[in-house]
Amino acid sequence: MKINLNKLSFSLVLIIAPFLAKGQTEYTRVLNLRGQWDFAIGDNLNWSDIDYDDSKWESVRVPGTWEDNGFYGYDGFAWYRLTFDGGLLDPDRTYWLLPGYIDDADETYLNGKIIGKSGSFPPGFRTAFKAKRQYPVPAGLINFRGKNVIAIRVYDVQLGGGIASGPTGFYTLRNYGFEIELGGMWKFSLGDRANRKDPDYDDGHWDEVLVPSPWEKQGFDRVDGKAWYRKEVTFEKDQLGEEWVLVLGLIDDYDKTYVNGVLVGETRDDYPYGFSNSHRTLRVYRINKNLLQEGKNVIATQVTDIGNVGGIYEGPIGMTPAKDFKESDWLR
Repeated sequence: MKINLNKLSFSLVLIIAPFLAKGQTEYTRVLNLRGQWDFAIGDNLNWSDIDYDDSKWESVRVPGTWEDNGFYGYDGFAWYRLTFDGGLLDPDRTYWLLPGYIDDADETYLNGKIIGKSGSFPPGFRTAFKAKRQYPVPAGLINFRGKNVIAIRVYDVQLGGGIASGPTGFYTLRNYGFEIELGGMWKFSLGDRANRKDPDYDDGHWDEVLVPSPWEKQGFDRVDGKAWYRKEVTFEKDQLGEEWVLVLGLIDDYDKTYVNGVLVGETRDDYPYGFSNSHRTLRVYRINKNLLQEGKNVIATQVTDIGNVGGIYEGPIGMTPAKDFKESDWLR
């Protein structure tokens, strides 16, 4: 399906316009994590373990650069840890961890499992200090009956370092009615090859980036042109046999989106930079019931950026059966 912006159906316009008026993904903070965190300079992957003894670590204020907390002139690796009570959260909700803006790169763990990362560490260092971290918490990872530990590994190359500013907490996302949430880490690679749409293509060597978020904020600054995103989605047998809807948020600028190697949607108005409105079009693509299979399914999206910001830059991102996709969910 190719969307022509001059021939949009009335129903699709209704879906797009109110979302664009909002201008941003709607998060609600349910647990404030601003305050004193345990902190240590250096690097040891064992520091992500839930039972690691950090009783002798320093205490620093989050958010705030570590220079502002007494570690003047330090560049390199450091770790933050915070323990919280899962009983403060509702086990029937889906949560996102927003640690804030981190200078420069991070890996973020919950109870010893990595839930997100932005930028990359040496030797292939790439800063992501401009990235707004929005890490989805996998179902079943939170201990709702007691102790949980967040551990954040940070690398700073120069000047200020650490969890510098912004929101720090557990958040819920506005309920868009998705059965499958797709926000989080996706495989990503610059350039263009047609076989990248194939479900069996080997993307093991690709970078990982946060979706939704512009690729410029994740270390790919001043990059225009083509790039690919890939995401594996697992379907159970009882989820098959019906049409689904894939929502891919806002993409700057053009996209071609494939599921299991088959084109399911394309959005481009073919206007040049400064005149194109493709980046303001919410991607809503229907998936034929015969296209999905039990087990592994692959979403692959080719993105063409014609100038300035690029990538899958704003949500919502997810999938739901077509029978459950109601326009009223997008209008409230």
